[in-house]
Amino acid sequence: MYEEIEAVLDTYVRPLLHAHGGDMEVLDVNDGVLRFKLKGKCSGCPAADLTTEELIQSELTEHMPAIKQAVLVQETNPELIAQARAILRQRHGG
Repeated sequence: MYEEIEAVLDTYVRPLLHAHGGDMEVLDVNDGVLRFKLKGKCSGCPAADLTTEELIQSELTEHMPAIKQAVLVQETNPELIAQARAILRQRHGG
């Protein structure tokens, strides 16, 4: 099933994400729910929820009836967390 999913993503989804400097990674599929994260410039984009609903979910459900829903897993970039901690330490004399 993962090969079919990747083929659909490579054909219908990734070219559009690549055009915006991004990509996606499938994390897992369970009971018709595909969980994924966005990468590159698409990661953390304010339009990520819309991208999920309008593009990724619609293409997957159209081309793969076994997929009922695509769920975006939002993750914070570890580098951003480290930068924020460094700034907070500087402000608090740490």
